[in-house]
Amino acid sequence: MNTLVLAAAADPVAPASGTGRLVLAALLGIGVIVVLITRFKVHPFLSLTIGALLVGAIAGLPMADTVASFSAGVGSTVAGVGLLIALGAMFGRLLADSGGADQIVDTIIGRAGTRTLPWAMALVGSLIGLPMFFEIGLVLLMPVILLVSMRSGLSLMRVGIPALAGLSVMHGLVPPHPGPLVAIDALDANLGLTLGLGVLIAIPTVIIAGPLFSRFAARWVDVTAPATFVTEREEALVGAGGDGTPPRVAGGAGGGVDGDELATGRRPSFGVTLTTVLLPVVLMMGKALADIFLDEGQAVRTALDFLGTPMIALLLSVLVAMFTFGRGSGMDLKGVAGSLEKSLPPIAGILLIVAAGGGFKQTLIDTGIGTVIADAVSDSSVSVLLLAWLVAVLIRLATGSATVATVTASGVLAPLAADLSAGQTSLLVLAIGSGSLFFSHVNDAGFWLVKEYFRVSVAENLKTWSAMETLISVTGLVFVLMAGVVV
Repeated sequence: MNTLVLAAAADPVAPASGTGRLVLAALLGIGVIVVLITRFKVHPFLSLTIGALLVGAIAGLPMADTVASFSAGVGSTVAGVGLLIALGAMFGRLLADSGGADQIVDTIIGRAGTRTLPWAMALVGSLIGLPMFFEIGLVLLMPVILLVSMRSGLSLMRVGIPALAGLSVMHGLVPPHPGPLVAIDALDANLGLTLGLGVLIAIPTVIIAGPLFSRFAARWVDVTAPATFVTEREEALVGAGGDGTPPRVAGGAGGGVDGDELATGRRPSFGVTLTTVLLPVVLMMGKALADIFLDEGQAVRTALDFLGTPMIALLLSVLVAMFTFGRGSGMDLKGVAGSLEKSLPPIAGILLIVAAGGGFKQTLIDTGIGTVIADAVSDSSVSVLLLAWLVAVLIRLATGSATVATVTASGVLAPLAADLSAGQTSLLVLAIGSGSLFFSHVNDAGFWLVKEYFRVSVAENLKTWSAMETLISVTGLVFVLMAGVVV
């Protein structure tokens, strides 16, 4: 079982009131969250907090108990997920500031021909997206996408869609991203197993929504890279020498660190960078395989269980990255410390949203609405995986936030996981993750980021970026349902 501490997967909670009242409480709570976020632009942290209190009040749960449930959910979520998000942010910042991200991009693209360039960009997006949060990865990748499109002469969509597909799929399906981690925590899923299944489903999903779909996207919207953005990136990469060799520049890809601390002219090698990026994945996968193939009590399994614990795996990866990324790029101790320090403020909002989502989840559970939903689903022919996807899709469409969709859907569906096998529970996480990516549109900040970087119209962005997100969501669901037949 997953080592993250949960309150959600315990014995079913007795309903606090009648079924009709509980259903009304859940619907009104979710509705208020959606309206506050979309209509009144209230921060999701406040919206989730208000929604949780409203659910408890309407369901007939004493307000003192409602507050206690919400607080317990916040605390357990921060303890189980917050630490991992913080460690992941540190790792991603070191990768960016050291030039390791640039090294991955330059090496892969440098070895790709024109025909294979879309596939190389999908690989770049996936590798960059593996350790980085979506917004950070998006900002990092955009200048690279524009530069590659201009230098190769390929359509911007032919180059950009594959990279964005890799980034988005990793964000929605593969831990240690916040969304999958929250769902794993809420549903008591095995992290290593979910990681393995997520990668297996992510690979064909990226291929279909990336290199293959980009052929059609490039026909529908045939645009070239805007030169203004490319010029800024190119000046930073090429430097005064003009020889095309990207030097280390102040702040690296992520910026924000003093130039004297980073401008060393060195970057970690591609092999070192790739090995460091994959280290947490390998450790967590090793734990999952050890749990399957080795007997409990064996020394090797005990060691792998410890090293593959998510917090330990990410902690070790950050410590290794301090040398491979930090010292390997020539940063001094002050530079490494500055990079780590500047990694945390940008994720404060994410941590608060995730924590409030955990509180909302726990409030839903303690009212007993989850038990009612579980009983209703068990008596119907609706697939639990399809139901999870649909719930996440509806919240995603309403709020525009993949993270809010994931944490809310996980809270609603948490009681269903108690009767599922480990494999089915992991697939439930991936079904929710797939649904959380459905049809990015005008209420999604990512929609506007892509539109402004690509300099396309709203209609053109809907035909490319939004269509790609929808294809990712539907393709992910199809592969989850296929895997559900054999898992």
